[in-house]
Amino acid sequence: MLLLFMYPKLSKSQETGIGASALYNFQTNGIGLGLRVPINTQDQVSWTPQLAYYLPFDKVSEYVLGLAMEYKFIRWSNADLYTILHGGYDNWSNASKSGMKGATIANWDGELGLGLAGRNCLKPFVEYRYNLRFLETHIQVGIIYVFGCGNTNIDRCPAYQ
Repeated sequence: MLLLFMYPKLSKSQETGIGASALYNFQTNGIGLGLRVPINTQDQVSWTPQLAYYLPFDKVSEYVLGLAMEYKFIRWSNADLYTILHGGYDNWSNASKSGMKGATIANWDGELGLGLAGRNCLKPFVEYRYNLRFLETHIQVGIIYVFGCGNTNIDRCPAYQ
């Protein structure tokens, strides 16, 4: 539903991308994979729906579906430094095996973080995040492809110029 609401921004080239990442959780030594769709990639504030999945052979097997707001507070010609505020639904599939008091399958959590991303058509990024609910940290490393990037012959509807 969020993607339908954001359709006007999704249809504008050089403002929307798609990305993939590898994740590492320092407390659980967990390895995960991530997908994201950053919207407003050229603006100071980006909204990024995200999906992360920690693999089933780890101590914690889970997926997290959420939305991040990224605020770019330092902008260089080739990179952005940004803060992250992320909220999401966490489905912890092997919570019953945990020794943690109150561990449940369904959780809501929030994260704060810091990221660094390139500003080209293929944008490498690295993010460090702190989970406020589970008091743990993880790092994400990945790449984002920005749709229509580098194409200067785009005919846009006058409403979007």
